[in-house]
Amino acid sequence: MEAWYSIVKVSKHLLTNGNPEMKVSFGLSPARSLCGVSLIEVLVTVVILAIGLLGLAGLQIRLQSSELESYQRTHALILLEDMANRLSANRANAATYVTASANPLGTGDSQPVSCAGNGQSFDACQWSNALKGASEQSSLSVNVGAMIGARGCIEDLGTGDQFMITVAWQGMTPISAPSSNCGTGLYDGAPNTKCTDDLCRRTMSTIIRVANLASP
Repeated sequence: MEAWYSIVKVSKHLLTNGNPEMKVSFGLSPARSLCGVSLIEVLVTVVILAIGLLGLAGLQIRLQSSELESYQRTHALILLEDMANRLSANRANAATYVTASANPLGTGDSQPVSCAGNGQSFDACQWSNALKGASEQSSLSVNVGAMIGARGCIEDLGTGDQFMITVAWQGMTPISAPSSNCGTGLYDGAPNTKCTDDLCRRTMSTIIRVANLASP
């Protein structure tokens, strides 16, 4: 028992280097503890940065979608003005420009690429090609000069001198369905998608009054 006590006493003397006030610590050094805290701070910073970058990516996508929507509305205005001018210039035959809402001009119609003749048939052919974006092509010879899936309708309002011109196209995000019947049901996506019930169909209309210039 005395031998064991002597061994413990000598060990304590060696550990404290002969100084009884010296305390022996077997824990981590302060430097290693600080390194652990710094690593946690770095990980938290990386997570916060990743979340911020994801938010910026989502914002960029929304900005691009809004920019495309604005671009398409601008083209729709140009196409409306084009047909309004054509119809006004041939006011005597304005009734022949009327199309059925279920069979609009533009995307998917049977109008030829090369337009011939004059009057209503020539105007309808050229407007159809404009709706198909033939005024501008990509490097792959794809028409890109108009809205996505652009179509046009001309309706007689029943007064004999008023006609409504409507342009329809594919929107990027679902909103409320437009009241116009032009292109109804032609812009719905697959079932269980967001673009259903005409929520992605966009329309823009203008009413043209054809004056009777005949002498009284």
